[in-house]
Amino acid sequence: SGRHWRRWNNEWYRQHTHPDGIRFEIHEALDKLYTQGYRATKVIIAQRYQELMSGYLERSTPWRSGQPEAIAARLYGLPVEFSPDTSEDPCWEVINFDLEKEPGVPVRYPYFRLFE
Repeated sequence: SGRHWRRWNNEWYRQHTHPDGIRFEIHEALDKLYTQGYRATKVIIAQRYQELMSGYLERSTPWRSGQPEAIAARLYGLPVEFSPDTSEDPCWEVINFDLEKEPGVPVRYPYFRLFE
């Protein structure tokens, strides 16, 4: 099928070559969190996807900061960060993303904008 998978801690992770694949996977994880009674507060995406995802992230400048460097990347309304270098944490060679979460439902459920 041409799909590439890698394993980390007894879980398989699909390695993406197109931004829609990872966006869809993140969207599914957000839905799963929602059904478990959690809301995501941040998305951390593996550094290796930074170039692939750069054109698909929402960009906004925080109103308090006049600094152009303070442009915040967002996906589905959530802040996005990219992982540390794989030499700091080798799991990022395999896993695609992680969601920071907290108990509760999203104030505005922003994840319906899957392929805007």
